[in-house]
Amino acid sequence: MKELLQKLYAHESLGKEEAKRVLINITNGKMNPSQLASFMTVFLMRSITIDELMGFRDALLELCIKVDFGGMETIDIVGTGGDGKNTFNISTLSCFVVAGAGYKVTKHGNYGSSSISGSSNTLEKLGYEFTNDIDKLKKQLDRANICFMHAPKFHPSMKSVAAIRKQLGVRTFFNLLGPLVNPCQPTHQLYGTSSLEISRLYNYIMQDSGRKYNIVYALDGYDEISLTGKFDIKNNYGHQVLSPEKINKNHINPIQLNGGESQEEAVNIFKNVLNGKGTKAQIDVVSTNAGMAIHTFKPEVNIIDCIAEAEESLKNGNALNSFQLAVDSYQ
Repeated sequence: MKELLQKLYAHESLGKEEAKRVLINITNGKMNPSQLASFMTVFLMRSITIDELMGFRDALLELCIKVDFGGMETIDIVGTGGDGKNTFNISTLSCFVVAGAGYKVTKHGNYGSSSISGSSNTLEKLGYEFTNDIDKLKKQLDRANICFMHAPKFHPSMKSVAAIRKQLGVRTFFNLLGPLVNPCQPTHQLYGTSSLEISRLYNYIMQDSGRKYNIVYALDGYDEISLTGKFDIKNNYGHQVLSPEKINKNHINPIQLNGGESQEEAVNIFKNVLNGKGTKAQIDVVSTNAGMAIHTFKPEVNIIDCIAEAEESLKNGNALNSFQLAVDSYQ
């Protein structure tokens, strides 16, 4: 490990297979805590390369508890986080809206790192039971059109680095891996990224994946379509920049997306939106992101029509019904 660190200190990068081997060694406890902290710090001082990110991804996918839904078409909607905006749970709410519209959602998530309440925090508070039991997940997917895969349940190898990550107290390259290592590797993916650099990395990785995807980045720094300004979209078909006006939406003031100052506030916002009591800004941004997910399934359909489909899922209570079915699926 000393030679590896010296190589990285000399500003050299890792090849894909080398990166994979290194991360497997790390999860097997072959780095002591000081070495591990130093290793992670390297990638705070410089950008991670595509080969390194792909190698780390391959390692975690090899080590994870895999989930097979038999080729069913599903989607994950997830942001990289790290935008520092403390927005409410837009991507998680969007998942239930998409499920309510009749599409299968296999959501991969975790506790929050850059916001008051991440997807796992909120769902746990609302009574959702985390499981890696494939039969229970299939039951949820069948009844509610959605299942939630809490990352620690599927990536036990990450326990070996959890304490160091917590002690460092800053985001590391592991946060970039979360959206890439969904244990079922869904056929469709909507990624939100917190920088153009990350969106380019993801786009390069996804181009050869054989999966349908959209990668979004709000040009003012949000890892989702925030409607606070223009946003960048990369997908299987190319690249474009859109504005709220282009999709028949008004600009939103950033303060209207605030996720609250406590997990209780975050949960209340979540419940209000699902129950049709959210603000216009909250409903607009959730339906827009859900609409982009639907557009990932149906790229031939105008994004405005896909957003309208998402709005109907909220309005008619189908999104709320999907949530309630998912929570009650164990009973």
